Amino acid sequence: MPRLVCLLLLALSSAVVPAAELPRSAPEAQGVSSVDLLAFVEALDAAGDATVADGLHSVMVVRHGHVVAEGWWAPYKPELRHQLYSLSKSFTSTAVGIAAAEGKLRIDDPVLTFFPAEAPADPSAHLKAMRVADLLRMATGHQGEPPHLRSEPWVRQFLAHPVPFKPGTHFLYNTPATFMQSAIVQKATGEKLIDYLGPRLFAPLGIEGATWEESPEGMSVGGFGLSVRTGDIATFGQMLLQKGTWEGRQIVPAAWVEEATSRQVANGSNPDSDWDQGYGYQFWRCRHGAFRGDGAFGQYCIVLPEEDAVVAITSGTRDMQRVLDIVWEKLLPAFRRVPLPADDAAAGRLAAKLAALQVPLPPAGAVPAKVSGKLFTFGENGASLETVTIVPGTDGDAVVFRTAGKEHRIECGRGAWRRGDVAWGGYPPRPAAVAGGWEGETFTLRLCFVETPFVTTVRLTMTDDEVRMESEANVGFGPVKQPEMVGRAAPAK
Repeated sequence: MPRLVCLLLLALSSAVVPAAELPRSAPEAQGVSSVDLLAFVEALDAAGDATVADGLHSVMVVRHGHVVAEGWWAPYKPELRHQLYSLSKSFTSTAVGIAAAEGKLRIDDPVLTFFPAEAPADPSAHLKAMRVADLLRMATGHQGEPPHLRSEPWVRQFLAHPVPFKPGTHFLYNTPATFMQSAIVQKATGEKLIDYLGPRLFAPLGIEGATWEESPEGMSVGGFGLSVRTGDIATFGQMLLQKGTWEGRQIVPAAWVEEATSRQVANGSNPDSDWDQGYGYQFWRCRHGAFRGDGAFGQYCIVLPEEDAVVAITSGTRDMQRVLDIVWEKLLPAFRRVPLPADDAAAGRLAAKLAALQVPLPPAGAVPAKVSGKLFTFGENGASLETVTIVPGTDGDAVVFRTAGKEHRIECGRGAWRRGDVAWGGYPPRPAAVAGGWEGETFTLRLCFVETPFVTTVRLTMTDDEVRMESEANVGFGPVKQPEMVGRAAPAK
């Protein structure tokens, strides 16, 4: 491929992400092999289970401060925010570090000093001894994670939970401990965590439109709930790689970045697990001298200081270790110590692959005439589903569900994604991209909730007199596959 075409592809890629974030570069100019990068992207694309859309949503690779590869699996896009889940924790600990540098708090402060009104009447010695540093390194002394029920204030639930171990001696991954960091930042600064980070971290990094879920007390959740773009994850990682500096400013103390991303506590001994390499202040240590923030279902900010590189990933995967294995097995060999000769042909193949990434679309066969527009009814069931019918269209079909007396019409693209807000699974309408199509007598409906890791695949197998409905999510905190439901054809009117 001519060099001009490659440069045009790079220019088009950079046009979809604000230029203020990170500069773009041909991979070889930054000492990265396009051949190896292509192998890395192909391995990511092949990971997961295509039948339920288990897999990657986006990837960005940064070397020497330049983006050398970036891609989004359609219908995901660069401008869309994505739920980070526990990757949020790394942003929360960064806020603690900034607040400490401003003199608002000390990490040796006892936790109870911030919450005298919420403390138990007779706090235990271990609770009295718990410090902010113990929250940061997940060594609070708890044996089990404190509850965080929506019906009660989370601070009170945390402080009421037993602390059987001496704080600092027992690692327990503990999301409520991260919430307590958020609560402490709000107590110490008078601002919600998201508002406090606004001018201090988000604005300098060009992070716009970030959202954070809140606790019953109206505090940023801290341990999860942050949504930002993939490019924002990459800039956050690059700032950490640069020891807290950004565009010539020290926005996070260098000493804090060093301390937070170093091993503060042991958490296992398996040399092949990236969850057993030690834990910092809301950062995981990795193999190969790397560290990362990560969140459920594969949200990653991976920083590789030895390679001067950052990898940002969003996904909906059931196998998070497999994604990291691909980084080590396929991406690490791509990095060289010196710039490489231009490889226009390989760069062109890489650009073409990145542009073609896509969540698997359902089949797009013809509508079986015998079930076109037929109404099927369901008996009593836990989902309150009453009827379903599929209405054919010229460029896509509509699936019409009636649930609890209310009709829901989902417009599907055929061989393409159709965007809109969709209510599903008890949630209010959320941004989604939907596609559907036939393969024989089975209609497959795929719903990508594009600001989340979640993709739901529904299969409706229809005959003259019945429909069998199966539904499965790509990922979930509980069962992902719902029991099959059977409906009967309604009598013809």
